[in-house]
Amino acid sequence: MRCVAVTGATGFIGRHLVRALEDRARLRLLLRRPAPGLEGGSVTVLRGSLESEDALGALVAGCDTVIHLAGAIRAPDRRSFERVNAVATARLARAAAGAGVRRFLLVSSLAARLPEVSAYAWSKARAEEELRRHAGKMEIVTIRPPAVYGPGDRATLEIFRGLARGRLILPANRQARFSLVFVEDLAALLAHLCETPCPSPLVLEPDDGHPGGYSWQDLASLAEPHVGRPVRLLLLPRAAGKLIASTSELIARIRGGAPLLPVDKLGEFYHSDWLCRPEGLEKIGDWRPLVNFAEGVGRTLAWYRAAGWL
Repeated sequence: MRCVAVTGATGFIGRHLVRALEDRARLRLLLRRPAPGLEGGSVTVLRGSLESEDALGALVAGCDTVIHLAGAIRAPDRRSFERVNAVATARLARAAAGAGVRRFLLVSSLAARLPEVSAYAWSKARAEEELRRHAGKMEIVTIRPPAVYGPGDRATLEIFRGLARGRLILPANRQARFSLVFVEDLAALLAHLCETPCPSPLVLEPDDGHPGGYSWQDLASLAEPHVGRPVRLLLLPRAAGKLIASTSELIARIRGGAPLLPVDKLGEFYHSDWLCRPEGLEKIGDWRPLVNFAEGVGRTLAWYRAAGWL
């Protein structure tokens, strides 16, 4: 049984990935603190952080594959994004290459296609560069998911709360079209990439297979049968979005944390084309997404209700 090292296992995608892999590989997880439900069986837990070269060396020793999921989606400034998303990727890539790891899977973001739209996008593009720079003889696969959603996700929770109450209000481009991927499908893809031959380097942009992606109105319409009411959609113009984001930044400065909606993030919200490109997916064998939003929205809402999040 192959050995797979995983960072970010306690996160939303990471927990689904562990479930997808636990019967197919010996797992080594790097955790900063105890994580109930992730330890035991074929899972080996190592305590430490991405800032520790010793911890990373122990994590990757004897492993065939590394899946790097850990990263920041919120940070107080560009330098913080760079430290967590780019510098840590370089450190892990060096450790993996030095340990003779065969394949390195980097879970990046579709935003990395356009590093100019936000500090987050820039840091993800930098992470991809750092992996290429330090990969050595490793096979590298960069996965750029679009918006990922599903049971257990807090990043999209407010969108689902808006859908559930029949009134979705958010700063967004009315003409935008975007791809989505259900978390279980993404986890299945990552597990598949641990086992199947593929060319290197390879960049993949997986989605749920829905032709032409979605608009915000599509999401509202597809949610209506699951919430039992019409869903009204209010997309705020950029000026209103900037006012909200500026207020969010002010509150964060007062409290000493990262803003919920930084002004910088508006570049992502108001960009018009976040559609995945299928190039490369034909090179990885028989992985296919199973859940589109018409089904995924119902499964996600049901989980949120059962968990008491709605």
